[in-house]
Amino acid sequence: MSSRQARSGLQVDKVLTDFIEDQALPGTGVTADTFWDGLARMVTKLGPRNRALLSKRDRFQGQIDAWHQQRTGQAHDAAAYQAFLQEIGYLVDEGDNFQIDTVNVDPEIALIPGPQLVVPITNARFALNAANARWGSLYDALYGTDAMGDLPAGGDYDTARGARVIAWAKAFLDGAVPLAFGSWADVAGLRVQDGELMPTLANPKQFVGYEGEPGKPDTVLLRNNGLHIQIRIDTHSAIGASDPANIADMRLESALSTIMDCEDSVACVDATDKVVAYSNWLGLMKGDLTEDVNKGNTTFTRKLAKDLSFTTASGVQGSLKGRSLMLIRNVGHLMTNPAVLDGQGNEIGEGLMDALCTTLIAMHDMKREGGNSVQGSVYVVKPKMHGPEEVAFSVQIFDMVEDILGLPRNTVKLGIMDEERRTSANLNECIRAAKSRVAFINTGFLDRTGDEIHTSMEAGPMLPKGDIKTTPWIASYEDRNVDIGLACGLKGKAQIGKGMWAMPDRMGDMLEAKIGHPQSGATCAWVPSPTAATLHATHYHKIDVLARQDELADCGPRGTLDDLLTIPLLGGRNLSDDEITHEIENNAQGILGYVVRWVDQGVGCSKVPDLNDIGLMEDRATCRISSQALANWLHHDIVSEDQVMAAMQKMGAVVDRQNEGDPEYRPMAPGFDGIAFQAACDLVFKGRAQPSGYTEPVLHARRLELKASL
Repeated sequence: MSSRQARSGLQVDKVLTDFIEDQALPGTGVTADTFWDGLARMVTKLGPRNRALLSKRDRFQGQIDAWHQQRTGQAHDAAAYQAFLQEIGYLVDEGDNFQIDTVNVDPEIALIPGPQLVVPITNARFALNAANARWGSLYDALYGTDAMGDLPAGGDYDTARGARVIAWAKAFLDGAVPLAFGSWADVAGLRVQDGELMPTLANPKQFVGYEGEPGKPDTVLLRNNGLHIQIRIDTHSAIGASDPANIADMRLESALSTIMDCEDSVACVDATDKVVAYSNWLGLMKGDLTEDVNKGNTTFTRKLAKDLSFTTASGVQGSLKGRSLMLIRNVGHLMTNPAVLDGQGNEIGEGLMDALCTTLIAMHDMKREGGNSVQGSVYVVKPKMHGPEEVAFSVQIFDMVEDILGLPRNTVKLGIMDEERRTSANLNECIRAAKSRVAFINTGFLDRTGDEIHTSMEAGPMLPKGDIKTTPWIASYEDRNVDIGLACGLKGKAQIGKGMWAMPDRMGDMLEAKIGHPQSGATCAWVPSPTAATLHATHYHKIDVLARQDELADCGPRGTLDDLLTIPLLGGRNLSDDEITHEIENNAQGILGYVVRWVDQGVGCSKVPDLNDIGLMEDRATCRISSQALANWLHHDIVSEDQVMAAMQKMGAVVDRQNEGDPEYRPMAPGFDGIAFQAACDLVFKGRAQPSGYTEPVLHARRLELKASL
């Protein structure tokens, strides 16, 4: 067990003091005394406010529970319910119209719509892959996935499949950067003459530049809707040699931005875990993060990609960023962490620690050329905030962080996750509370649904979680997020984002469905892999999102508050025994598949096979909705504890089978007495008592219990 060291009245785990003082502080100009004194002041000044806000969440929940309990058996009165929420202050009055005034925002956030990745910061390999996913091969993405409707057979290169890839990609070019005459499929060669690409483009301004000699370029660089396309020309490669234009590949500008996640996709329960996260963030901000990778019989070192150099159409040297713009997601206001204890021996708020540590680390990026932010900004995504007061509290936190570190006001830009009911119901005022910092709003269906179920737990049994997606509140939620963001002036200054595609192996389905996100007016949407980012990038070539936003702004508001507050109740619907069994087992299997890796192995984001062995990306948000769904049905006697426990044990055996190839996996069956299985049961059987239905308190306690037993 690590020892503790006294710092400014705090008791700090030596693992953290060593990291901060030996690695994070040097080169920033901030002294150790300044840092620790600042953290101590934050704990003293902001800690009580943090706890008061959490108490207010509990008070609102108690009032809402009582309102529903008093009307048990009565039809839901939507008008009375809304009036009640206004009376208790859950709904706040909206002020006059306003526009955000955030400045010094990088173009990837303000001006260029495109895909966004979210990766666990504790996994250096994933973090590097995501940062380098700014550019991705369209040929590889099409060939290696089911994007064209089927998967490759394996073995040697399939020339017939390769021909389909090339035809798909050239048809994509015909749509994104059409020629003045004919099709890209008919091009016999590419050259640059008098600053223009030959053959001529329908819009010559889409030609950006080239690498190599103008008469025989190695790369041609094109642009559409702000996104770049590299056409790689190589007569020596097998693909290039067989192509009439010697095109060997097309590389698309793909993941314009990446959220490096310290929250839902990681398992950080103590100082050792937090230092892994902070160390990787430091490596990214200093530009020296590396990871040794073994593939087959080959070992190589992965590092951050360099910028791209090219000759512009006008003949001068130009460059493009080779890496995704990186944001850092801090934890929310709820959790504490034993890495630092206050003067009374209590754990401090983890969100306060994250705010100061991740911003300090980002100062290394401000001191180097060609780094992450060309505007000298730091992008912090703040999750799980409940309403305008909590957003204002986050602003107060970063005001204090900037003062401690000597940074100009509003250096830190804030990403508001619109994933809690009180935030989406008061989104306009949430944005107002951060109007000089906000650079991002994003919907998160899973956390939002988990909070919907928990907030309305006493209203009655909820629909099966898959059916909730078709109810009025979710459509209103998604539409209002875009409409309110546009009305508050986010266009040209901040991102409006949408959530994750959860099936990383179903790229064909993603290509069909996820074009809906740019069509909705969202300037970014989350994808589960660099390959998915490249495929999703094709949607932003088909849809001019900024023009689409203008269309939506002229249409007026679409979603209503009345619809948003519609509770997705089961009502009088009768479910069959088979429907109930499937819902129990589906939720139980997802919970167990995720929790067993979280608790036993410290893996915070997993591709968990579902009941049909389809891999789904699971994190704490997916776990929250599944556990709250079962807790709700238990509370309203749709299912019994015996039924749920039987399903948990049955699905435990299924999860064991699905993980039998993992040498580090600890089977749950036949005893079902391990810490991980107990954690999964706690999430369900004690789910109603968890604050806002969050999974963190249970998971952190059980993970710490397991670590103490090793």
